Amino acid sequence: MQDYSDNVETPDWLDTVRWTPDGLVPAIAQDAETGDILMMAWMNRESLRLTAEEGHAIYWSRSRGQLWRKGETSGHEQVIRDIRLDCDEDVILLKVEQKGGIACHTGRRSCFYRSLKDGQWVSVDPVIKDPDAIYGSN
Repeated sequence: MQDYSDNVETPDWLDTVRWTPDGLVPAIAQDAETGDILMMAWMNRESLRLTAEEGHAIYWSRSRGQLWRKGETSGHEQVIRDIRLDCDEDVILLKVEQKGGIACHTGRRSCFYRSLKDGQWVSVDPVIKDPDAIYGSN
């Protein structure tokens, strides 16, 4: 991972981000080696700062209203290799090393596993591991 320690301690870099009125920014996780898009989630100032400080992806869960440390339940952590901001300053790109090869809660490598075919969304990527085996059955 790149050393962000010099930049993280001064919050000025967070002020450059164009946050939504809710104080969030979309974040795209991309495999640092292959370039594959793994997932999209939301970040707030705290989660982005902590991600840069700790070197692991930390998102903001809108449904739970709290920080979400990727992999805290599944073990499928995302180790940060690079953090980028787009030209409009309103989207974060996290280049990550995906631990366990699974980024999606459905047990797939990517959350983008459906493709539009003849007007229908079709699953085109396999389940690598049954979600019940990852999270336990309810």
